[in-house]
Amino acid sequence: MTDFLLEIRCEEIPARMQLKAADDLVRLFAEELAKAGLKPAAIDSFVTPRRLALIARDLPLETAAVSEEFKGPRTSAPAQALDGFLRKTGLTQDQLEDRDGVWFAVVNKPGRATADVLAQAVPAVIRAFPWPKSMRWGTASQTTESLRWVRPLKGIVAILGEELVDIEIEGVRSGYATLGHRFHHAGEITIGGAHDYVEKLRACHVIASHQERQAIIAAKADEAAAAHGYSVIEDKGLIAENAGLTEWPVPLLGDFDPAFLEVPPEVIQLTLRINQKYFVLRDAAGKLAPAFICTANIEAKDGGAAIIAGNRKVLAARLSDARFFWEQDRKTPLAEQAKKLERITFHEKLGTVADKVERVAKLARWLVEEGIVGSSAPATAGAQCDEAQSGPGLLRSQEHKEELADLAEQAARLAKADLVTEMVGEFPELQGVMGGYYARAEGLPDAVADAIRDHYKPVGQGDDVPTAPVTVAVSLADKLDTLRSFFGIDEKPTGSRDPFALRRAALGVIQIVAANAIRMPVAEGDLLDFFADRLKVQQKEAGVRHDLIDAVFALGGEDDLVRLLARVKALQSFVATDDGVNLLAGYKRAANILKKEAPDLSVTPAKAGVSGDSAPPPEMPAFAGTTNKELSYTPEQAEADLLAALDGAEPRAAEAVVAEDFERAMAALASLRAPIDGFFETVTVNDADPAKRASRLALLARVRGAVHSVADFSKITG
Repeated sequence: MTDFLLEIRCEEIPARMQLKAADDLVRLFAEELAKAGLKPAAIDSFVTPRRLALIARDLPLETAAVSEEFKGPRTSAPAQALDGFLRKTGLTQDQLEDRDGVWFAVVNKPGRATADVLAQAVPAVIRAFPWPKSMRWGTASQTTESLRWVRPLKGIVAILGEELVDIEIEGVRSGYATLGHRFHHAGEITIGGAHDYVEKLRACHVIASHQERQAIIAAKADEAAAAHGYSVIEDKGLIAENAGLTEWPVPLLGDFDPAFLEVPPEVIQLTLRINQKYFVLRDAAGKLAPAFICTANIEAKDGGAAIIAGNRKVLAARLSDARFFWEQDRKTPLAEQAKKLERITFHEKLGTVADKVERVAKLARWLVEEGIVGSSAPATAGAQCDEAQSGPGLLRSQEHKEELADLAEQAARLAKADLVTEMVGEFPELQGVMGGYYARAEGLPDAVADAIRDHYKPVGQGDDVPTAPVTVAVSLADKLDTLRSFFGIDEKPTGSRDPFALRRAALGVIQIVAANAIRMPVAEGDLLDFFADRLKVQQKEAGVRHDLIDAVFALGGEDDLVRLLARVKALQSFVATDDGVNLLAGYKRAANILKKEAPDLSVTPAKAGVSGDSAPPPEMPAFAGTTNKELSYTPEQAEADLLAALDGAEPRAAEAVVAEDFERAMAALASLRAPIDGFFETVTVNDADPAKRASRLALLARVRGAVHSVADFSKITG
């Protein structure tokens, strides 16, 4: 057994592509080897800005001989079918075996030298490589048949054990030589094989492992920050990006003029992170520090002083631009900025952004005036802005409701105004955030500023969900308008395509409604089905079993998300108990009997607060309200016990469902567990007496209907 080293060297690979490329190299290489029956014990991958490499461990020097068997046509098949089979296998008819009238071919493949397999596999991998973006170069690029690679290919190292594997592709031939660090090591490095690859590169100032470079950057950045009393704001993505920009990472700490801190911190962070790839620091008080950490790619003789000075100069120019935008934007009130939205098309069928703002403002006001949002704000008196921000609680008066509605409408009319500012033009990620800063700077109420800042939230799982009434009204109105508008013009998501982020908007509505216990019908028709699908996704991601979600959705007609989620939560708790497990077993036994013996005795799924069974056909005696004496026969004890249990459980469950106390409804149903068990143990449902059989089937239908008042248990697995 021996190891194989492959290095593909080229001009700079974009940092964002490197880790995926390392994974793709391993995957494609393993697939090519598998075709020849080779499977390495392990494959280690490496990637730097100028090379993509792997080491395949413990490969044999030769592949094993293999015998493959192929089933062909019947011996009576037309000659054309046999000819096709012979061409496929490369055999003649006398080499086939006749097995019970069917031709079989046994193809024996001798072992091959592993070096020969690798010589074919590597070019196949290179040509099939799935770069997000690739290019052709040189004179060969005049034909579309030429090699495409992320950047011009410069060299290949391919060594099996200590022997070179001869590979040539587009004029680049494999060899033992590679290059070290661009500045720290001039000239070529001779690689002996997989055993010395990593350490020889290290000796020439190249850390081959992307993961090791990340660890070095994280540790040394923390060390440099701590030496000045700072801490690094965690940013794993930026660590990976810096590792992809360097082969010998050296984090260096620099500073900038504290006067720039008058600019909103989000602006400074984005300037450092997005424009400069610098790490952002906090001081001991947790505030943004007037310092940064950049990652050099060399060990500078002056300790990095010149590098820091150069980066400081570039950053100062960037921050000066940001400060200019901040100062210029504040000269124009948001209300004036908002007028420019008339020039921006939201959608050709939906008008301008100003048209959308008008719709959102009216809807936000309506949500407050109708008491849908803010109806449970606190009853304590105080300034309108303080009270508006204080979260859900009881509103004191109609006057306060009108004040809150005014704030919601004002915030909605200004929420999109920052889209036309210089700062958001430079940093689109700050839309909403900058509007909040500008609103506060011009003295608008805090509730309005907060609503402008946060009205896009939540933008994904894990994001903060608004709870302040004004923010909730504007955020909810914005998302509902987007959904209703695009569904209204039949621009719905299809498959993986969702150009207007409607799935994200629906999840945002669900999160806001659930977090604030907002009672409102969120949609109807196709949009209601869309919300149902999104809610299923959200609940599955939250760890709720899909069958429990289906059991509640199967009731149909539910457009109150708070009530629906309460059912799901209660059901999840109930089925985890012994009572739940046993009731489910009894229900399924009853449902199976009914499905087989009385399929016409149908069930209408229950709406909220309504019992689920349809009336049984005339030939089926209805047990509800029926006493034992009114039956044409004397019921068995277990039969009478189940009837009595249903008489008690049904009204209790129905009352609890109407009160939306689904835990209590489940508890009422749990009382049926023992009587159902007893019924099946001693009572014959399919009695020879038609009256007994019909009555007992109707009794089982009643059990099924009682359970369906809470959820469709037929959807629950287990």
